[in-house]
Amino acid sequence: MNVLGVIPARLASTRLPRKVLRPVLGRPLLAWVYQAALRCPEFSSVVIAADSEEVMTLCRTNGWPAVLTDPELPSGTDRLYAVSRKIPADIYVNVQGDEPLLQPGHVTALLQPFVHAHVDVTTLKVRCTPENIENPNAVKVVTALDGRALYFSRATIPYNRDQAPDVPYFKHLGLYAYRAAALERFAQLPPSGLEQTERLEQLRLLENGLALYVSETEHDTVGVDTEADLERVEALLAQRA
Repeated sequence: MNVLGVIPARLASTRLPRKVLRPVLGRPLLAWVYQAALRCPEFSSVVIAADSEEVMTLCRTNGWPAVLTDPELPSGTDRLYAVSRKIPADIYVNVQGDEPLLQPGHVTALLQPFVHAHVDVTTLKVRCTPENIENPNAVKVVTALDGRALYFSRATIPYNRDQAPDVPYFKHLGLYAYRAAALERFAQLPPSGLEQTERLEQLRLLENGLALYVSETEHDTVGVDTEADLERVEALLAQRA
């Protein structure tokens, strides 16, 4: 199975401008993400999906494979699809360009459901820490017993009506793997109602009946969206070093 890791690197990020080039321990954030992806042996290859010549110049300087994509593309998934039009693969993995704490185990868990032919797309979940249960920036997910996604929400789901103890809550981790056909179908679908309401792209998959499965991992990640996230990631990477 040919598995391509794709790192969408958007310089025009809104919440933290130019974040993929922001220095972390003296190196651009993108460098940390790329090196983390290279440590995942299940990737046949890794490529960066850039949105600007500035990011492309960084990639050329360091010898990182990269594809220049339209800066007007609305999402990382659209950038992933643009790469798929140029580089063939069986599975395309969206490695967010702000996830430097990616581990090989994440990719292993992400790919495991594809042993079943009916699975179109996969993603990850981790046990939600108490402080994130009511945090709208920590997206929650609920699944069927076989792991198929039922819903994602910024709200606290499931709602614990009777305050029962030990109700499990799971936070969604924004790593995705797509079969080539599922990625093509997704790219052709218009944004859905629930997607636009919650501002969660993955709801487009559910509303259109794609088989999205969620694997559990023990290892949380920290997506870099704010200055505080950047400082936290830098401290964690310094600890690892």
